[in-house]
Amino acid sequence: MAYRKQLTRLKAPYLKRILLDPERVEDWEKYPWNLPLFRGHDFELEFTTPITIIVGENGTGKSTLLEAIGALAGYDEAGGGKGYRPVDHSRAIDKSGAALADSFRCHWLPKVTAGWFFRAESFYSVARYLDEAARESGGAPPDFLSWSHGEGFIRFFEERCRRQGIYILDEPESALSPSRQIELLKMLRRMDQSGTAQVIMATHSPLLMACPGARLFRISRFGLDPTDFSDTDHFRMMRDFCTDPQAFMEEALREDDA
Repeated sequence: MAYRKQLTRLKAPYLKRILLDPERVEDWEKYPWNLPLFRGHDFELEFTTPITIIVGENGTGKSTLLEAIGALAGYDEAGGGKGYRPVDHSRAIDKSGAALADSFRCHWLPKVTAGWFFRAESFYSVARYLDEAARESGGAPPDFLSWSHGEGFIRFFEERCRRQGIYILDEPESALSPSRQIELLKMLRRMDQSGTAQVIMATHSPLLMACPGARLFRISRFGLDPTDFSDTDHFRMMRDFCTDPQAFMEEALREDDA
């Protein structure tokens, strides 16, 4: 993977820290400020490695947190690069990510906001947007949608993650087989070793959680804490299944048979 001209000689991570400013909170009883993440009213997340991974159950606020970080970096909440608006969400009801960003303070060294905000659910719209933008400028469209979903994801990552910048990935494994996830891991390792890319990723994949050199955080009802991938519920569940699939399924489905 060849990296293009650098914006700074300083190494990633560029976004060093985010913290919640209580004076900027609209209402502690409203979403997203009523999430367990912010229960103590003193939320702070420090980025000490080029790759940071956030895990947790559905509904714990992972995507909302990533939306807020994306907004701080200047990305649209639907995903894309700086200045992109691939989806018209001017009438969207949920703007919790943007509201959360307004209550954050962030520290950069230096402020590098080139990069990409990848959201699996908006990939189709973003890919079409890129094709249309290329045609309007007289260039060849990247045509990521002509490939299978998983292949399109990988081609997209290979094309977009070559530049120095900050990359926010929200559940990138959603269309990737285990072997494709290994391809993504190799790409993440190259990004890490380059020193020119900061990655902040939310995932449910035990494979991606095990990314070497990454710092892993788990969101639970107690807040946000550093953890090891082998201590996550995701890993334990997959380990138990692989150890004895039949016993695992019998136990997992017992309540449905009652």
